[in-house]
Amino acid sequence: MRSAIVLGAGMVGIGTALHLQQRGWSVALVDRGEPGRETSYGNAGIIQSEAVEPYAMPRDRATLWAIATGRSNDVHYELRALHRHLGPLLSYWWHSAPRRHAAASRAYASLIAHAVPEHAALIEAAGAADLVRRGGFRALFREPRAMDEAVAEAERLRARYGVRARAMSPADLAVAEPALKQTGAGAVHWEDPWSVRDPGALVAAYAALFARRGGTLLRGEADSLAPAGRGWSVRTTDGTVEASSAVVALGPWSPALLRRFGYRIAMVRKRGYHRHWRTTRTLNLPLLDAQNGTVLAPMAAGLRLTTGAELAGPDAATGPVQLARAEAAASGLLDLGAPRENAPWSGIRPCMPDLLPVVGPAPRHPGLWLHFGHGHQGFTLGPASGRLLAEVMSGEAPLVEPTPFSPGRR
Repeated sequence: MRSAIVLGAGMVGIGTALHLQQRGWSVALVDRGEPGRETSYGNAGIIQSEAVEPYAMPRDRATLWAIATGRSNDVHYELRALHRHLGPLLSYWWHSAPRRHAAASRAYASLIAHAVPEHAALIEAAGAADLVRRGGFRALFREPRAMDEAVAEAERLRARYGVRARAMSPADLAVAEPALKQTGAGAVHWEDPWSVRDPGALVAAYAALFARRGGTLLRGEADSLAPAGRGWSVRTTDGTVEASSAVVALGPWSPALLRRFGYRIAMVRKRGYHRHWRTTRTLNLPLLDAQNGTVLAPMAAGLRLTTGAELAGPDAATGPVQLARAEAAASGLLDLGAPRENAPWSGIRPCMPDLLPVVGPAPRHPGLWLHFGHGHQGFTLGPASGRLLAEVMSGEAPLVEPTPFSPGRR
């Protein structure tokens, strides 16, 4: 029987483990903590099937100036730490040029088309339907010009990819979300995505499914990964585990581990924050407040407010400037009540400078496989890219062309 160690029990690692398991592999899933408690926990809980194009670095002067001067809440940076991000950011800028972004989008759209179907199969098998809403999400725009531009962009994506969206007037939005105190210039309702009431609980449900099907969940440290005979080994609290293959699915921690094996992998590491609020009246669907770079997502724990990207040093203390701004803006939309947590959650999103996740074999180490770098979409794409990797590892015909995602791409 073929065997694999999967390092990392977030959505990406769980998706990989389940798909390998379905193909007859013996799989040990290893993490230092409980499944779904890191990056996969701290998101807006949206399975974003409408996100058919990866997020490119802005190239217009007005947006870049707003970021540089700290007036944009989409991006916040620590000046003293910016040099750490400079190389990956310059590469990100280069790959965001229209021609290169279009090429990346073709590959990205092919994969994200499988996001909802792959989640749907696992949600049914895991008995997790109670965690999921199927009504999409809405993006609120406060100014008429921004609303008009968003409607035009939604129409472009509909024409090119078949993504469904509809424009909502302020009155339409008020009827759909009666808890809102203001409805701006209206909203775009993206109809196809699904949303989740507790992202960490969905990952845990998938992990429980993996265990019920005979998979092994173990606590261990990824930095103990080492070649062993014709395979790989890792130390766990239950002893050393060996397998013929190993998958590195450690999200933002993947490059540090792979450096030990001679790989220098550039990554834009974006910190994000969230906090829950005890609202008396909440939203029916998640709402993106586009002007303020935050998503207001109704969750089991309360209304979750999430932030955009913070570029800070790896050991920098948390400084939720963006979250404070988001909370101030959200208080004008809803009666927030009191925060549930004294301190916000924070975590790192692993974004590849060329806009595409890394899915495939390590170039110089047989039996070592890489699966990370999904940016803001690991929660969305984990099961789909997990299937892609499992198919490549198993010698099957892949569901999409794997070359654009290969670790050896140029």
